[in-house]
Amino acid sequence: MNTYFTPALFDFLRELKRNNNREWFAANKACYEQVARNPMLRFIEDLQPVFNKIAPHVIANPRPVGGSMFRINRDIRFSKDKSPYKTAVAAHFRHGSFGKDISAPGFYLHIEPGQVFMGGGLFHPDGKRLHQVRSAIAEHPDKWRHAISGKEFAQRCTFWGESLMRPPQGFDAQHPLIGDLKRKDFVVMIAMTQDELCGPRLMQLFEANCRLISPMAGFLSAAIGVKW
Repeated sequence: MNTYFTPALFDFLRELKRNNNREWFAANKACYEQVARNPMLRFIEDLQPVFNKIAPHVIANPRPVGGSMFRINRDIRFSKDKSPYKTAVAAHFRHGSFGKDISAPGFYLHIEPGQVFMGGGLFHPDGKRLHQVRSAIAEHPDKWRHAISGKEFAQRCTFWGESLMRPPQGFDAQHPLIGDLKRKDFVVMIAMTQDELCGPRLMQLFEANCRLISPMAGFLSAAIGVKW
């Protein structure tokens, strides 16, 4: 069992939030690399064998640039908030069937003081894939219920994302799963604690969470025509 992150990561992120400017970050870049970037890249590298067992088409890419880890720099071109840096560390584990601009089921890890969670599912699918998922739920309600059922799933997983106010066009407003058919995102989140993130069982916990989400992600993958 390996320990990847330490409480120093949260100390750094709190300081970054108070000093979100290029001068401070340049002076503390070595600390960022030591407590945030390098541990995350090591975690990502060790994660691929886990995905090979659970979801072999999901990719854990440990490259520092262009890999699974999100850049710490914010895109401020069209934002009123010109703070140059994100105050969270995160990684997105994408499905390998599509490029990064096309949504397919995957996993996500978010680390921020007071908000540590992992998630999985299908985020902001395009119109074609959104219709495919809704059709699959409408036509195979029992399979969808089975994918998101279970006591542990209900206790630990929280659906997240946007939903329509009205039933989507072409679907029965009286369908028993109309709440799910209204969804625009099919993502669940699992909250984690700082102690869990910094503990020696992080990889085992992350694997267990991925296994919990995997039936739902498998349903979504089949709906859009990709292997899980």
